[in-house]
Amino acid sequence: MAFTAMSGSGTTAGDDPLQTAIWRLRSRACWTDAAALLEPVTAQAALQRVTLLVERCLYSEQGWDEAEDALRTAEALAHTDAERGAAACERGQLAYAATLLRVRDRADEARSAFGRAAALIAPGEAARAQLDFRRGLLAENITRSPQAAKAAYRRAHAGAVAHDDPLLLSSTWRHLAGLALREGELAEARHGFAESLRIREELGYLVGTAPALVSLAEAEAEPEAGRLRAEAGRLFRLLGGVPTWLAPHVPESL
Repeated sequence: MAFTAMSGSGTTAGDDPLQTAIWRLRSRACWTDAAALLEPVTAQAALQRVTLLVERCLYSEQGWDEAEDALRTAEALAHTDAERGAAACERGQLAYAATLLRVRDRADEARSAFGRAAALIAPGEAARAQLDFRRGLLAENITRSPQAAKAAYRRAHAGAVAHDDPLLLSSTWRHLAGLALREGELAEARHGFAESLRIREELGYLVGTAPALVSLAEAEAEPEAGRLRAEAGRLFRLLGGVPTWLAPHVPESL
């Protein structure tokens, strides 16, 4: 269910107090508060705001107009190929989210934007790994092409390792494991899901931990599967019911 200190996927920020504050808010599903800390006067800041607000759309199914406004600002401020490529990648992700969540079919727009980003972001750049991951999501969930998705996820996985992007790595582990589970490779799936969960717990990425718990539960037998889902449900409720699409997969509060 994929851009500085919030790298291609937005990891922790070292000793930068602003980036540390943004990361803490983002990891607790406070995307609007995190975005409010950024003044979109530079392309870099504007792109970081878009990253936060697009993720809010994908996780909460809210804030579409605000994300679109932020994206137009980032596109207007982008002057280099890298900046234009990052903006195109965000436009593709916003269009993907709208399509996935049945807000509006923007699949063609997503494909076009990701294609434009691929032409602007050089192979080997850190942002390319994030782009590869997002193209994998589109292939898996919209065009229903698991082999194309696997190839894209593997490129993203290699890029995440090369550029030391642990949050992106947690996502590639999880989605490669999901494909392995679909193919009946239970041990491979369990390993990938466990790695994803370990990384997200180490990073303190709470909003992404519940999905990782639910994914691992799919590869485990009872009673461990039930324990994982119960923990996911606790986090889901703690964060106010996000990600919204996780609701059918966690037990209701007792």
